[in-house]
Amino acid sequence: MTLAIAIQMDPMDGIDIDGDSTFVLALEAQKRGFGLFHYLPNRLSFRDGRVIAKANPMEVRREAGNHFSFGETQEIDLSLMDVILMRQDPPFDMAYITATHILEHIADSTLVVNDPVSVRNAPEKLFVTHFDGVMPPTLITSDPDEIKAFRAEHLDIIIKPLYGNGGAGVFHLQPGDENLGSLVEMFTENFREPMIVQKYVSAVREGDKRIILVDGEVVGAINRVPAAGEARSNMHVGGRPEKSVLTTCEEEICEAIGPSLKDQGLIFVGIDVIGNYLTEINVTSPTGLQEINRFDDACLEAQIWDAIEGKLK
Repeated sequence: MTLAIAIQMDPMDGIDIDGDSTFVLALEAQKRGFGLFHYLPNRLSFRDGRVIAKANPMEVRREAGNHFSFGETQEIDLSLMDVILMRQDPPFDMAYITATHILEHIADSTLVVNDPVSVRNAPEKLFVTHFDGVMPPTLITSDPDEIKAFRAEHLDIIIKPLYGNGGAGVFHLQPGDENLGSLVEMFTENFREPMIVQKYVSAVREGDKRIILVDGEVVGAINRVPAAGEARSNMHVGGRPEKSVLTTCEEEICEAIGPSLKDQGLIFVGIDVIGNYLTEINVTSPTGLQEINRFDDACLEAQIWDAIEGKLK
């Protein structure tokens, strides 16, 4: 099957070729003989009923400092593409949401991965709330009194932006910490959205597990252990990746959410599990493929493209 693939993502020159999941997705597509185009989200346009982008034909290679080359910029009609990978990094803000609205116009002619309507309706930290019994005790609010009451009940808490990503703005408040009032003021002044407050799960010291699901089925996992003195396990803030397998509880969590992911056209999803709790469902630009590949001698990007080709057939 020969396909035309457009990748909506961040600038190519800034990616880490040894860690970026979009890069290996592009490598695998090129290996299969697919034609690749790259465009930035701010080059996406809706004009007179057409969805267009200023894009560059692209070739990729695993060569540090020489990992891509572009052809001449051209305007492409995205409805003529077979697949669009929506892979720009969050934040999940109004620019991101607007892009999903624009791409929704071509959903009948072009497979957008992940489905833009479902992406729009599934913010990472909110989507989890639709599955009973899988989250740690959680509060989503802007009400300072509710936050104080939640802390009085659970004592040891995490507070973070509702639409944050990559561990940015995550604070661990232990019992006796006097910074809650200042933090609530800071969040209220800098964000219009509510905050998310959760009971601190001490199991995070043993790791925050990233599990990859393809079309609702588990294909791999990796454990991310926080650095000493850190409450965050994200690898770009010093988290250490470790080989991992799923526990019985994690398998049950995946079985509970998998059918919904498949039904909503969420082909490539990464979930985060701490202890026995599901904390996030990442549908915007999940990562972790290369780390899992190295530990498991796998090729998860091939499984993703197999699923995409299956949808097209």
